Amino acid sequence: MAESLSSLQRNRIHRALSRPSLLMGADRELLLLTGLAAIILIFVVLTIYSALFGIAVWIVIVGLLRIMAKSDPLMRQVYVRHVSYKSYYKATTSPWRRY
Repeated sequence: MAESLSSLQRNRIHRALSRPSLLMGADRELLLLTGLAAIILIFVVLTIYSALFGIAVWIVIVGLLRIMAKSDPLMRQVYVRHVSYKSYYKATTSPWRRY
């Protein structure tokens, strides 16, 4: 019995496979999307004020996204799944039952 316990095979789970995809400490997709929006704002208006405003807004949003990712790195995926749920599910024997 002792020999069978010590001969168990161990498999390593690499951290890169189980960690969320973060960039600069924030959700990668949201960070890139807000960066793209800030760059579009800067280059469409083409004034120094729009450049300063775009950079300031991006820095503030990056800070908020980092706080969000620190709270829960998968918060965006959880919210998107939450929005897809119905507000009320009728009590039936199966969700695929026809009414």
